[in-house]
Amino acid sequence: MRAAAAVASFHLAPATSQPHRGASTTSSSCSLKPTPTARPPRLLSLAGRAPVARASLGISHDKGSEVSGSNVVGQNDLLIVGPGVLGRIVAEKWQKEHPGCKMYGQTASKNHHSELTDLGIIPSLKGSANSQKVPHVIFCAPPSGSDDYPGDVRVAASNWSGEGSFLFTSSTALYDCSDNGMCNEDCPSVPIGRSPRTDVLLKVENVVLEAGGCVLRLAGLYISSANVYLFISFTWTYKIDRGAHVFWLRKGTLDSRPDHIINQIHYEDAASLAIAIMKKRLRSRIFLGCDNKPLSRQEIMDAVNRSGKFETKFEGFTGNDGPLGKRMENSKTRAEIGWEPKYPSFTEFLGLSN
Repeated sequence: MRAAAAVASFHLAPATSQPHRGASTTSSSCSLKPTPTARPPRLLSLAGRAPVARASLGISHDKGSEVSGSNVVGQNDLLIVGPGVLGRIVAEKWQKEHPGCKMYGQTASKNHHSELTDLGIIPSLKGSANSQKVPHVIFCAPPSGSDDYPGDVRVAASNWSGEGSFLFTSSTALYDCSDNGMCNEDCPSVPIGRSPRTDVLLKVENVVLEAGGCVLRLAGLYISSANVYLFISFTWTYKIDRGAHVFWLRKGTLDSRPDHIINQIHYEDAASLAIAIMKKRLRSRIFLGCDNKPLSRQEIMDAVNRSGKFETKFEGFTGNDGPLGKRMENSKTRAEIGWEPKYPSFTEFLGLSN
């Protein structure tokens, strides 16, 4: 397994790059398998992994976090800004492909630093000072909770050496299509001024592209404890449920139109696609992440009810108006990157035929 990771210090520096120069055009024409029941797969398995050496990291002072070690930067070292569910799966997959690399995780608080350390991720706090740059950076922290999201991305870019890859995970909400029509990588982006949410993402994407990084626009992420457990700190400590279906199940009924099209991608597939893009070491490109099997809200919840994997049943959608969605298709991304999803569709993930 992975060799012990240790650094003398790794701090995150304020960006020194020039101010953002305004939005640029980011794109251009539009037009589950079930896992074995005997034992859930370990997404972030640590069994048999060598103990991880802790490091003194910026202003993070978690118990047992200070050791001495080498501060040499390896060619496969990775900084994960926002090591949540997606970031941790990226870390697990990246480590398997690059044994012995060091992985750093930048967070907004120290709440989960001990978990990250147990996973082989060296934690630090946002806003620390930087002494070294790393060859690979993935930014998957959400804009929520950030007072200056573009500024946070500039900081991350300033900690990238420029030698490997920089990837920002964005959203398919930026594609300007809302009539349940087909939409691919060439579909134009929504204009600046459409909404504060899309404005922030568009500005951040431009920061990334100007820095030479790439953007991965992801469809709705999902993962379900009906099939998958997150393995933390050597024990099965908790189950995770993420995705639109989880929110709707909790509601029971929803005043939304049932024919609105939803696009999805499993967390594991989003992580594997992100890594495949990073390994290409491309510059200033936008890619699309989805499973190519768009479903209506009604189709998603019908599948959930049929699967028998959930304790509750969804009662139904009661709305008959409101905006429609789009049918995302990413054949160009798949062909260029050489990637295919592990879970071809949400229904197959649940163990149902497509």
